[in-house]
Amino acid sequence: MTQSLPPILCFVGRSNSGKTTLIERLIAALVQDGYRIATIKHAGHGFNLDTEGKDSWRHKQAGASTVIVTTKGSLAMFTDVAEEIGVEELRDRYAREGIDLIIAEGWKNEGYPKIVVVRDHVGEVDVSPEGLLAMVSNKPLERVPAGIPVLDPDDVAGVAAVVTKRFPRASGRPG
Repeated sequence: MTQSLPPILCFVGRSNSGKTTLIERLIAALVQDGYRIATIKHAGHGFNLDTEGKDSWRHKQAGASTVIVTTKGSLAMFTDVAEEIGVEELRDRYAREGIDLIIAEGWKNEGYPKIVVVRDHVGEVDVSPEGLLAMVSNKPLERVPAGIPVLDPDDVAGVAAVVTKRFPRASGRPG
């Protein structure tokens, strides 16, 4: 039996718009409903997750191109890449088995369904209405595409309802 790849849902919005807080609350709600979630974050301005002085950091600083850290129940990998890797390739490589939904933070120009988190006004993030599932804002919005719900960031149940309607949990696995 061939396992289908988990769908990808992108959350987009400018920095400090509340994407991460909303995603964190949404993950908890979806997991409570039986979903298995993977997340992938796009860091447009670079990042450094490894802590200075720790063994993994020291290995990387010494010149290792890939460092893998594993413990019972967890695995992390830091590796050099020649170019930015797209969300689909990341899913295909690392987030396949037993996952019902991948929530990606970023990738506004990819052709995946998306929820836009707006802090001040529509248009602060240039996003095509194609694939737009909802907009999230704590302010009234003008010029919202027809048929697109606008939800408050505190309405996690409403956001979860939009997500579960579009991405039903994979069948055949207990919740």
